[in-house]
Amino acid sequence: MKYTLEICAGSLLSALNAQQGGADRVELCDNLYEGGTTPSYGMIKTCISLLDIPFFPIIRPRGGDFVYSDAEFDVMKEDILTCSLLGCEGVVFGILRQDGTIDSERCAELAAISGSMQLTFHRAFDRCIDRENGLESIIDMGFHRVLTSGGADQAEGAIPELGRLVKQAGSRISIMPGSGITHHNLLTMADMTGAFEFHSTAKKKIDLENKTPPKNLDTQYPYETDVSIVAKMRAILDAADPLR
Repeated sequence: MKYTLEICAGSLLSALNAQQGGADRVELCDNLYEGGTTPSYGMIKTCISLLDIPFFPIIRPRGGDFVYSDAEFDVMKEDILTCSLLGCEGVVFGILRQDGTIDSERCAELAAISGSMQLTFHRAFDRCIDRENGLESIIDMGFHRVLTSGGADQAEGAIPELGRLVKQAGSRISIMPGSGITHHNLLTMADMTGAFEFHSTAKKKIDLENKTPPKNLDTQYPYETDVSIVAKMRAILDAADPLR
């Protein structure tokens, strides 16, 4: 099996940088400082034109928790239909119930609407009260992968749990560690979890032309995916032996 590098991109520039650096896939988001929300129609359509690698838009109508109203669920359905019509190869979503379990009914409905697109269950999984049973539910719904930090703030802090999830998943679904994965710890994560897919922003603080921005300018997230960091991560994975 070949290691896969997915880059979480919160802008068109970051998505293009991910591709240039050698990423296999992009998770396309807006509002990364909120954990990622659904990118705009224009962003998705432009990426269809400019990206040669697959990109999966996140389907998340707002930040905060992963328990959605009926109206928010309707928005998610429409966004998935839009992604399908535009020709996206996959989408990323996840819904929980108030009690912290996977909302299998709603997720299954979104999976059915998704048709042939690949499905990633995002880090709503980390807020699931029973990840073992939650994973089985996600597998039963036909998801292709789960993005998870193993329930920790940073994936590196949950290596034993990630390894357990990889073993539970077997060949039925891919466990994709994410959160805090960089070129510094990527090889360790690969060696110690047994995972084959990894998720990173590969970000670097951008240079605002050496100027101090006005105080009223929103600079909560002055980062972009960096080509050189993606290239380093790509080289690390290419040099590793997945079968060892």
